Amino acid sequence: MATRCELTGKGKQYGHNVSFSLRRTKRVWKPNLQKKTFVVDGQKITMNLSTQAIRTLKKKGILPTSKKTKPTPVTA
Repeated sequence: MATRCELTGKGKQYGHNVSFSLRRTKRVWKPNLQKKTFVVDGQKITMNLSTQAIRTLKKKGILPTSKKTKPTPVTA
């Protein structure tokens, strides 16, 4: 699975772990990606999205807020 959000482009970031003795070791922060399936014009599209993008889509009403409600169809 790629480490990049297909909607926002958010990817991994590089930096250092810093210990108490200030020794620096390299590390990578990866985004929290989830697979989500959308129905666009009657076709199912699966995307790797960051959880931040999923929250934004829920806030805008594109994704359902719970499992019981149906998503609104997106017309492109």
